[in-house]
Amino acid sequence: MGIFNRSESRTATSTAPAPATAAPAGAFDAGTTALADVSGQYTIDASHSHVGFSARHAMVTTVRGAFKDFEGTATVDTANPAASSVQLTIQVASVDTGSADRDGHLASADFFDAATYPTITFRSTDVQRDGSEWTVTGDLTIKDVTKPVTVVFEETGSATDPFGNTRVGFEGEVVVNRKDWGLTWNAALETGGVLVSEKVKLGFDVSAIRSA
Repeated sequence: MGIFNRSESRTATSTAPAPATAAPAGAFDAGTTALADVSGQYTIDASHSHVGFSARHAMVTTVRGAFKDFEGTATVDTANPAASSVQLTIQVASVDTGSADRDGHLASADFFDAATYPTITFRSTDVQRDGSEWTVTGDLTIKDVTKPVTVVFEETGSATDPFGNTRVGFEGEVVVNRKDWGLTWNAALETGGVLVSEKVKLGFDVSAIRSA
């Protein structure tokens, strides 16, 4: 069954959880500060992080999804931000949009072709800092196509959790054109336009644990 046919859309509407929406400013408790300097080596805690995406469907609504299986590391250097780095590897087959049919279509050769290209990777090439804002530029590789991407991250705080882990948080997003990575599948609408937007928003909510 295709990702965007009529019956699958009804099924997804009735069974998928309500899509997440952006939280308004001040919706959460204020961030904490456990570290005066967040410099150090970090491992991304995937169980408390989110790597997601959203795209317009049929020109009228937004479909959201995420990758559930990923791993990454980071080096943070506040004194010399250019010495900082980020590496992220995502397992394509872990894509989850709340619809098994849609997930299967995304993993198929029409989109990510997970059988041939099982991972998506990001490797930073430049990092800049302006206060709590970090601008990370790097190579995003999807289906063996590598293109530069720049993501602006906001440092959201640091904390020591009940298990003794020192954590830092970062949130960022960027809009990309999926066609740049060969993700070209689409269908025309009778009313004009296309079924799936070419522009896709990527979002990152990262909790990283400092190495001992």
